[in-house]
Amino acid sequence: MTTTRLLLTLLLTIPLRLQAAELSVLVDTSTDMPMARFERGRLAEGIHKDIGQALAGAMGRTAVFVALPRKRIVRALEDGGADVLCSYVPEWLNGSFGWSHAFIPITEVLITTRTATRPRSVADVAGQPIGTVLGYSHPELDGMLGKDFIRDDSANSLINLRKLAAGRVRHVVTARFFLDYRQKLGDPVLELHPPLAVKSYMGQCAVSPKGKVKLADVDKAIARLIAANAIPAILARYQ
Repeated sequence: MTTTRLLLTLLLTIPLRLQAAELSVLVDTSTDMPMARFERGRLAEGIHKDIGQALAGAMGRTAVFVALPRKRIVRALEDGGADVLCSYVPEWLNGSFGWSHAFIPITEVLITTRTATRPRSVADVAGQPIGTVLGYSHPELDGMLGKDFIRDDSANSLINLRKLAAGRVRHVVTARFFLDYRQKLGDPVLELHPPLAVKSYMGQCAVSPKGKVKLADVDKAIARLIAANAIPAILARYQ
């Protein structure tokens, strides 16, 4: 079932009196495709948009996207500047939010250029710079490497891949889905050792304590998406 047909199916089962309401979905502007692409500061396409629209449709609402830099998303969500922020886990975000059921698969991997010695475990890169995104936390790497987790921050994951291709760093931590998408496009061309899994998550939605929707409503909508097999259908569009 296409995303459009899925949304129509979900909307037909929602009372008409509810269908004029909005769901404001917060999106971090440092996010890259396949998660998000922005045009003039507005979300144009990507997994965040598809999931936001599907979630809103399952609630009988229309999705409205709020694009903000990462350093502003916590305050915006706490103050009710948006209703939800999805594809996160509580360990990544400090704030007083409700957390939905987990429903979005995420795998974080450590990748290494073939010009460097192949690491057999994450511990093998202790004390070496690792390409990371500014403002993103990596509690698993903090736990595995401690003070030997040396961050080399960039504005986004695509810059990190280009730094890796140019030899400016030898290791990068990133989402497996992002890596697969960029390798499919061939930009940049990367010669890598087999990736090392850091951790697999099931992403959730953080729900604003001052937003227009309640956590229970978000969880009911997620249950509907799971029953409709909506998330695998969305992700398949980018594979």
